[in-house]
Amino acid sequence: MPFAAITYDIKPGYEAELAAIFGDFKRVRSSRVQDERGEAAGTILATAVFLRDDTLVRVIEYTGDLEAVARHMASQPGVREVEAKLKPYLSKPRDTDTVEGFVATFKRSLLNTVAQISVRDIPSAA
Repeated sequence: MPFAAITYDIKPGYEAELAAIFGDFKRVRSSRVQDERGEAAGTILATAVFLRDDTLVRVIEYTGDLEAVARHMASQPGVREVEAKLKPYLSKPRDTDTVEGFVATFKRSLLNTVAQISVRDIPSAA
């Protein structure tokens, strides 16, 4: 399963406030991702958030099309709420108020995958 990681440039010194924002996160209504035609386009399997100094990273494990995943996330109330709550703590503004803005910001914030290894990728011994 692929992973994606997106970064947030934040003001340092607000670790407790940022942890509280993500601690109150409302899960997405469904982990199933649909494309613009309503057809299955993937699944969000897991997410994790990491923070140090002035960098926050959200890691997403998913299946399917990453742009469809970003569009799905953009429409979720919990994601929209987190993005709004993060605004005062950002050192660089993010345009996430619209689906198009969210997807564009998601793409700009995406880290390049250098390596990805999982025990699920190892064929089981027979």
